[in-house]
Amino acid sequence: MQNKQSISKKILALLASKPAVSTAELISGTEVATEKYAINRSLKGLQESGLIETHHSGQQSYSRLTPDGKRKVHSLKLENESVLFDPTWDGKWRVILLDLPEDRKSERDGLRYLLKKAGFVMLKNSVWISPHPFEHLFMNIKKDLNLTTEIMIFTTDTIDSETEKEFIGLSK
Repeated sequence: MQNKQSISKKILALLASKPAVSTAELISGTEVATEKYAINRSLKGLQESGLIETHHSGQQSYSRLTPDGKRKVHSLKLENESVLFDPTWDGKWRVILLDLPEDRKSERDGLRYLLKKAGFVMLKNSVWISPHPFEHLFMNIKKDLNLTTEIMIFTTDTIDSETEKEFIGLSK
């Protein structure tokens, strides 16, 4: 029998792949159809924690990720030990400007956590830099959370030598 946490992760992964998924598809897609009770408990827990929402349409129930659920999925992808990227540097710097006001502190803190997990280093309060190719992840986060003016992402092959020294000093 799988634990509730692993079932919840499978449900979140399945929901991340589509705009909405029927309850029947969630049960069959978690590959533990014999544990229907555990799946229903996981669904209820995810709903209570605000990560998914359920809608009823006629005889069928559908679930989808909430904005908090999308953030959780992105976080789980970063925490996953099997996330692979080419460790050889491609010569490009990724610079992210993050500007979320104080009233959105929890979102800002969540994004800072993700930036740190992705190997970005904070140069200034709202300026993050990394040589790692995770800009596409943050482009998706920007798009999913509708942060069109709050996040700016730059990829460049040159930065001044003083900034490069500062980055190398901060990343140690």
